[in-house]
Amino acid sequence: MDITIAASFLPHNDADAALAFYRDALGFELRKDVGYNGLRWLTVGPADQPGTSIVLHPPAVDPGITEDERKLIVEMMAKGTYGAILLASADVDAAFEKLQAGDAVEIVQEPTDQPYGVRDFAVRDPAGNLVRIQQAS
Repeated sequence: MDITIAASFLPHNDADAALAFYRDALGFELRKDVGYNGLRWLTVGPADQPGTSIVLHPPAVDPGITEDERKLIVEMMAKGTYGAILLASADVDAAFEKLQAGDAVEIVQEPTDQPYGVRDFAVRDPAGNLVRIQQAS
């Protein structure tokens, strides 16, 4: 069996801010920018990995989500406890320095050698999603 990861999904609450973070700060390319009913879905990913993407989507617009669930999702996003993604860099310290030098990046954790064997750091994207970046093996 040959299965790959095509896309992962993270919510956004401001498409332009999300695009500035993922394209301008992280260096991903914009692959799709789709609008529907006043909402926007963005697909981004590393230029050298055309088969792997992140879809940034409006929160809680799936059919069947109740209003209470929608409120909870928005509250969790505001606290930074809803979405997360793990990325990797060939030079995690240089990646951290570049992100730290940028505008309005919330640093959660500076580069650290973790007891489980990786060196990583963590930031939050504009929607509050946790973005961990670890040293590539």
